Amino acid sequence: MPRGRYSLHDPHDHSPLGNEHFHCATGPSGWRYVSQLTGPSGTPAGSVDLAIDDLGRPIRLQLQRSDWQVRGAAIDGMTWVRTDPTGEHATEGNVRAHAFTGASPAFYVAIARLLRLSPGDEAVRIRLVSFTAPVLAPRTLDQSWALVARTAHATDNDPLEVDEYQVSELDTGEQYAVHLAGDVVLSAPGIELEDLESPPSSFGAS
Repeated sequence: MPRGRYSLHDPHDHSPLGNEHFHCATGPSGWRYVSQLTGPSGTPAGSVDLAIDDLGRPIRLQLQRSDWQVRGAAIDGMTWVRTDPTGEHATEGNVRAHAFTGASPAFYVAIARLLRLSPGDEAVRIRLVSFTAPVLAPRTLDQSWALVARTAHATDNDPLEVDEYQVSELDTGEQYAVHLAGDVVLSAPGIELEDLESPPSSFGAS
């Protein structure tokens, strides 16, 4: 069960945004990721709870930021309920999309698991629902994912396979690299792995 800490920063000006303290685990029915967010000063800033099934589909998502909350799941596409800070109003949403995304590293792992690409495969287009901090505003976007390299790195135990993905934002043309090792993000825009108490888990064969 990997447990550790990501540091978060603005991918454009690199100003610090805080930390994400996480643990995650694979199981026979899928994968779950739970984290607590802290701001640059260390104050609590929210939480993430994402569970996907063995096919990579989100079966439960719970986000909390600045007293805004989102609960979602893969039902007739992506379905969610967003609640305001007072708790008096809730709005429902549904979009024909493949998965959720957002600032948390959890979403990169979940999308990679859903796509299950192999090196050399053609890029795959995917439609996502993103929730933007701090008010968790929903936005539908399209990305293109390609697995450009898979490299084995020697460790004290088994070799560690690192996957390098090229992700393209189809609405802006922006491209960037995401490096994953099992269910841990090694690096991505705005994300750096700072501490890891145990090795990443492997999902095994597709």
